[in-house]
Order: sequence, then structure tokens, then C-alpha cells
Amino acid sequence: MILGIGTDIIEINRIQGTLEKYGERFKNKMFTQIEIDYCEQYKEKKYAHYAARFAAKEAFSKAIGTGFARGFNFKEIYIQNLNSGEPTVVLEGKLKEKYGENLIKVSLSHTDNNAIAYLIMESK
Repeated sequence: MILGIGTDIIEINRIQGTLEKYGERFKNKMFTQIEIDYCEQYKEKKYAHYAARFAAKEAFSKAIGTGFARGFNFKEIYIQNLNSGEPTVVLEGKLKEKYGENLIKVSLSHTDNNAIAYLIMESK
């Protein structure tokens, strides 16, 4: 049974501007070290990967119906890619306690200007 769906699209230059303005402070608040390491390997295209991960967090917050309110912790959810390249959602802390038993599938994509994430959460 589908418990929630969420989608988000974001302009890559918005994330780039925020990362350039607030640097490590923003990066370390929003992303785990696994996500940072993944994005940074792409040099010129890293902002697209950051934006896609940010969009995935927003899509998840929509799927659970809270948005970024009510104590949402950005580092309790992260995207990790399998060896095949498939993005997977990893939950930790309170998000894992509450939603960790569910099946969560995510799809990420980006163009030169936008990144999008689509997420479905189902009961197992």
C-alpha cells in the first residue's frame, strides 16, 4: 500500500548560490558526509547533484506530510548510490524509527538548470 508520494523540482543555481554564500555551514547542515563526498567528485557538475539530493529530502518531507517543519532533521535522511548507480534513501535517527520499516523508492534527474526528485513510500 502506498503511504505517501512526494516530488520536488529546484533550480540548480539556487542551491549553488546558497552553497557559495553560506559554504560549509549550509553544506554540513543539509548533507551527510556521504552525500558531500559523492557530490564533490563531480567538480563542475557538483551543484546538480547537491540540488537533486536537496530535492529528494523535500520530496520525502512531502511524502510523510510534514514538509521541513516539526523537527525535520536533514541529516537523518540521505541519498546513497548503489554500485549500479541507483539512488537509495537511507534513514537514521527519529526518521528511521518512524519510517524505517517502509519501502522507499526515489528517482533523481537533472538538466543544466533544474534538478527533480520523485519519491514513493510503501508499506512492506
